[in-house]
Amino acid sequence: MLGVCVCLCAVFTQVLSQETEEPVTVSCTEGYTYDKVREQCRDIDECELLEDACKGGMQCVNHFGGYLCLPKSAIIYVTNEVDPPPSPEQVPQVPVVPPNQGHRTRHTGGHRGSQTSQTIRCSSGFTADEQNICRDIDECATGIHSCGPEQTCYNTRGSFTCQCPPGYYRNGDSCVDRDECAMSHYCMHGCVNTLGSYYCECNPGYKLAHNNYSCTDVNECEIESSCQHNCFNLIGSFLCQCDHGFELAPDQISCEDIDECSLSTYMCQYQCVNTPGSYSCECPPGYQLQGNRLCQDINECEMGTHDCQDDEMCWNYYGGFRCYPRNPCEPLYTLTSENRCICRAPSECQGLPPSIVYKYMSIQAERSVPADIFQIQATTVYTNTHNSFRIKAGNDGGEFFLRRSSNVSAMLVLTKPLSGPKEYVVDLEMITHHLTMNYRASSVLRLTIIVGAYPF
Repeated sequence: MLGVCVCLCAVFTQVLSQETEEPVTVSCTEGYTYDKVREQCRDIDECELLEDACKGGMQCVNHFGGYLCLPKSAIIYVTNEVDPPPSPEQVPQVPVVPPNQGHRTRHTGGHRGSQTSQTIRCSSGFTADEQNICRDIDECATGIHSCGPEQTCYNTRGSFTCQCPPGYYRNGDSCVDRDECAMSHYCMHGCVNTLGSYYCECNPGYKLAHNNYSCTDVNECEIESSCQHNCFNLIGSFLCQCDHGFELAPDQISCEDIDECSLSTYMCQYQCVNTPGSYSCECPPGYQLQGNRLCQDINECEMGTHDCQDDEMCWNYYGGFRCYPRNPCEPLYTLTSENRCICRAPSECQGLPPSIVYKYMSIQAERSVPADIFQIQATTVYTNTHNSFRIKAGNDGGEFFLRRSSNVSAMLVLTKPLSGPKEYVVDLEMITHHLTMNYRASSVLRLTIIVGAYPF
């Protein structure tokens, strides 16, 4: 808001004729007009005189010697702390000299040659000059005023006035600082009083506009952004944001890497490796990354990356491979077909199975149980026979169980989770009973089970 108090003095010039000692011309300063009745300069009210004195919706406020155009929201206050200009009634007037006393001397008596001079008496603040005309006394120039050392003396017609510097008000002979901040002021945010004046200041995040009282937002992102990654300007402030894979530090400016690997154990199937702003999954030897998190076994046997010899067979398992002899037959046995060995001399194989079939399989570690893992089935079916199945060897720890499915097949069941890498060799025996001939025969399937090192 705006408070306005203005005081100006009008000065007029009076030119007297030495012959008649009567005023012939009178001129006032700009903004005043001469009042012949009161014989003094009177202020012109421009606001009434000029129809469009102010533009743009401003209100016109008249004051001595001129006018102001102020916002309609401005409050105009009157304070008695500043000496007002003397009212017309308070201005001492020059006494009017009667027509027969216009000269410095007057005739008395009846003779033309005898003259008696009479000195004119002037009002307070005036003195008679050599021509016996009342002239204003300049108390400021002569030093007979009563203004204090901090005050400025301004001569007026018939008197003087004491004024304090701008920003001060008169208190007797002293000038006291005016606290503009305690009164209405223009400051948008904060006001700071100073001796004789004041200034405006803005809240953090704002800066003082060119008019020195409005506050405008400071775009911290353009001036000196302290954000480590991204800066977003706000009204009166700013906001820092981090790139993907980072989060704001407690200081709300720096960015810290997010350790995605610590968020969950399911980020990667095998191993999670944190990197700045991201992470990656790794697989153990013998595996390759499938997609972003899963590990897939590498089949070295198909890719030809194994080191098996020509007389060896490459067998892939989860996480690796093994080399087995192409002829797995033991002494006394002869290879008749792929992986099948028979005893040619039954007399020499007393107590031994007449035939052995070699099979290989792979399973993951820590497989959930119970689980059906392998099926044994008779290749030849005879009438009037009964088949039974059993685990003949390789089940010392009770890891397996053989469940008879039908007269010609049985299912090997895993009963315990197995850890790897490890190899199990289990002999599965099928015993055939000929019901009519009272004949008994057996065959063995030697199953090599390779357990991988990982559950995938």
